[in-house]
Amino acid sequence: MTDTPIALAVLDMAGTTVADDGLVFAAFDAACAAADIPAQGPDHDRAVQYVIDTMGQSKIVVFRALLDDDEDRAQAANAAFERTYDDLIDTGRAVPVDGAEIAIEKLRSAGVKVALTTGFSTDTQQRLVDFLGWQHLTDLVLAPSPGVRGRPHPDLVLTALMRLDVDDVRHVAVLGDTANDILTGRRAGAAIVAGTLTGAHDADRLRAAGATDIVDTVGDFADLLLGRTV
Repeated sequence: MTDTPIALAVLDMAGTTVADDGLVFAAFDAACAAADIPAQGPDHDRAVQYVIDTMGQSKIVVFRALLDDDEDRAQAANAAFERTYDDLIDTGRAVPVDGAEIAIEKLRSAGVKVALTTGFSTDTQQRLVDFLGWQHLTDLVLAPSPGVRGRPHPDLVLTALMRLDVDDVRHVAVLGDTANDILTGRRAGAAIVAGTLTGAHDADRLRAAGATDIVDTVGDFADLLLGRTV
């Protein structure tokens, strides 16, 4: 708990502000085919479980781990994943989580800057933002890139803080639906690191990762922050 005013909210995308109707797993199936991971059986089941456990991490990092650092196969898997996810975005299955846009607008109207972060590539993140019409909804969109490591490293949160001229990590709040989102926020030193129940991991998993708060939706997160900043 903190009474420190929040100046920046760092929000995850898929599972937190965007409901993607299983697009991640559909894209993963294409990645498996590209990397010669069996389409069924124990090896496939173990791979799926690993994807669930590592939700929120940079996808190329996940594929490297799954494929024993075979860089060629990992790159092929990642390319297939990104290509398939990009194609599926256009099917209309990626939609805002109920109340997400209103929540973001409320935060910004109250003077809280908002950054959207992801484990997807910069290109896929931008396609998703463009499809949703969110080009001007937030102050910043940010994905792993050279010099900015993906989750569970603290880089996404700290980079958002620096780019948006926030002076202190104690003025930052983070929201995500996975344990890796929570770890990122905790490692960055954010004052509030909340888990939402609209995505991959349940409340027990989020609390075990160190969540300071559990909310049902991003709308409840906005209410939580505004209750502490006004």
